Amino acid sequence: MSDIALEKAETTSAPGTTRRGFSFGPLALGLLLPLSLAVILEIGVAKGFFQGRLAPPPSKIAVTLGELISTGEWFRHAYATGWRVALGFAFGASAGILFGTLSGAVPFVRRLIDPTVQALRAVPSIAWVPLFILWFGIFETSKITLIAVGVFFPVYLGVLGAVLSIDRKVIEVGRVFRLSKLELGRRIMLPATLPALVTSLRAGLGLGWMFVVAAEIMGASEGLGFLLVDGQQVGRPDLIVSAIISFAFLGFLTDALLARATAPFLRWRDDLSTSERG
Repeated sequence: MSDIALEKAETTSAPGTTRRGFSFGPLALGLLLPLSLAVILEIGVAKGFFQGRLAPPPSKIAVTLGELISTGEWFRHAYATGWRVALGFAFGASAGILFGTLSGAVPFVRRLIDPTVQALRAVPSIAWVPLFILWFGIFETSKITLIAVGVFFPVYLGVLGAVLSIDRKVIEVGRVFRLSKLELGRRIMLPATLPALVTSLRAGLGLGWMFVVAAEIMGASEGLGFLLVDGQQVGRPDLIVSAIISFAFLGFLTDALLARATAPFLRWRDDLSTSERG
């Protein structure tokens, strides 16, 4: 069979089918480790190797999650945490993109603000809590601000590094073709920085989910962080683990949604697999 015939056979699909189907192989492989640990813990508690009071078996955690979901309490806490992360991510990512771009494109701005940003980046998240409570009170503003701070730093660093790494020869080629500053940014600088921007946004989103725990320790009456504190106060490790699993699930889900949403903007990359291209 000729090369042309082979290419035609590979690109032709049956009616009603698509070439890109969902594969359960990677999902099954990703679930192998947590499911194995869950089975080991379940058997260990049943055989008396672990104390069920301190290390709740997966069956008890499943019952706790089921109760939270059936009563609607899980959705209430997940919604409260989710919209805090969404607002904090929106504000922090916007500020990170703005200041990262300015610092990368304008040397004076970089020399002015980058040392301060690098110093503040080393401050632990919990250290901001008393200051934000003093400034903004104990309600939502302080929580969202704390999350935005956590998101800001990885986005700023990612955008700054991406702008600084743009090949100046490519920019000179654009100038040779008499591209305006707007066209230069849209046709050269934006595509060159998009991969790093997407990576930094995903890193910032992950830190947003981490910072929301510290934010909800400020005194929230609802949220998954509140469930963590409540489980610790009443001595219920099953409730604590249920909240941790919920954080892991929502963090994974939002990261996957972000990766899916940004995939169309990266179709031109040669190093992306078919599934990553969407």
